[in-house]
Formats: sequence, structure tokens, C-alpha cells
Amino acid sequence: MEHKVLHQPFELYVSDMECWNERPLIYHFFEIVRILEGKGMREVNRNKFPYHKGSIFLFTPLDCRGFDIETPTRFCSIRFSEVFLKQCKNEQDRERITQWLKQLEHIFSHHNRFQELLVKNPGDCDMIATLMSSMVDEYEQKQSYHEENLQHFVTLILNILARNVADTAGSTATGLESEPLINRMLLYIHQHINLPEKLKIEHLASHFNLSANYVGEYFRKFAGESLQHYITHYKIKLVQQRLAYSTLTISQIAGELGFTDESHLSRQFRKYSGVSPVEYRKSQREKVKN
Repeated sequence: MEHKVLHQPFELYVSDMECWNERPLIYHFFEIVRILEGKGMREVNRNKFPYHKGSIFLFTPLDCRGFDIETPTRFCSIRFSEVFLKQCKNEQDRERITQWLKQLEHIFSHHNRFQELLVKNPGDCDMIATLMSSMVDEYEQKQSYHEENLQHFVTLILNILARNVADTAGSTATGLESEPLINRMLLYIHQHINLPEKLKIEHLASHFNLSANYVGEYFRKFAGESLQHYITHYKIKLVQQRLAYSTLTISQIAGELGFTDESHLSRQFRKYSGVSPVEYRKSQREKVKN
């Protein structure tokens, strides 16, 4: 699978496409996309779903993305790395943005739950459209303080997206029984990925009112892989994101994601990635430089 990296902390552009000639690529940055015209299918992590005028997507690093265009499509794309967010002058803003990204992460990280971000409030849709239009002008004109202004625009858009995600999560929680069981299990795993005790088969069986002997069988049937394999790979994906896009130490990442210690993380990471965390972080930073 081919990869695409961001060569500077922030990029913004409006693009027209009549067809998508590239194979789906793995993108190593955050991206907010708003469809301005056209319709078709958006392919994400081997899963396809429709897009149309007004659709809004938020993608996290390591998502595999592509288009299957039905009618000529025009879209606005905001691409940024965590480096860009860390450039915010205000420490409180940086902390708030980090928390927003963590909230969004578990919803947009896996194809079994991936869906278009539904911004239901018409006022929020209009506000995002206005902000993105203003960002295009600011980015193209590059007047004084344009970088600071772009950071504020991204902050505002993330704020609007975050409250819509929070509303969606709230409605999902209140109507949880209508969600397929596998979706509820995946969401639970994502929310408790840093708490190994809550991911044990016995705990999951009790929480979802299933037989302990049936949990693994059910998960493999509907997720296509074993429960332990899924949990480990999901953790490794989160580790890769943090190594590439944060300044956290390996020890801090291990603590955040529920590894026993730094050595435990390093052993697991090398087993599934083929390189050590230090080597992976170095290779990702060299890609950005090149």
C-alpha cells in the first residue's frame, strides 16, 4: 500500500476531480474534507460509503482513503499534522485540541464503525462552510498573521466538529441497544483501550451479557479476526500515530495506552511493526523532511 505524507505542518486547497486514478493511499496526517459539488463513494479502510454536496469528513493519520467518483467532484481539504497544532501559542488551546483529537480518534479510526460525520445543526454546517471559505482566502493571500489566523480557524472547526461528535456519541449511548452488538463492542474497546482489565474476555462477557466461551467466537465471526489480535493491532496503530505526530516519550505512550512498561510496548511494537519504536519515529520524521 502506498503512503502519502505532509511536507509542511499545514496545507489547504480546493480541488476538482472527474476521476480518481490512484489506488487508495495511507495518509500520515489529519484531514478535514468538505464536499462542495458532486457525489460518489468515499473509500476508507477498505469500506465504501456515499458522499454528496455538503458532506464533511474528518480523517486521522494512517487511514487508507480513496474516491470512487460518480459525478465531477469539487472539494475543500484542510490537512495538518500534530506539529501544526502544537504551534498554538496558548498552552490551554493546545491541551484542549489534544483532548478533542482523542475524543474523535476512537470514532474515526476503524472501518467497522467508520461513517460520515453528521453535522445535524444547519447553523453548524453554515458556520463550517463560512470558516473554510475564509481559510481559503487567508491561505491564498498570505497576509500578515495568516498562520496564526489559520490556527484559530482550525481550532474553531475542530470545536464545532467535536460538539457534533459528542452529540452523536450521546445519542448512541442513549439508544445503545439499537446498535449492532459488534459495533458496541468495538466502541467499548476503543474507549477502554488503556484499561487492560476491562478488555479481558471475562469482563467483556459480563458487560455484554454473553458467555465467556462465546465472546471470542462472536468477535472473530463479525470482526474477521481474534479479539486479542484486534486489540493489539489497534494499540499498535495508536502507538504509531503518537510516535509520528507527538512529542510524547515512549514511556509516556506506554503509560497512556495501558502497556505494562516501555519494554512491553517496545517488544509488542517490534513484533508487529518489524522495527523498534525509536526506529519507527526516526523513519517518520525523515519522510517529512524529504
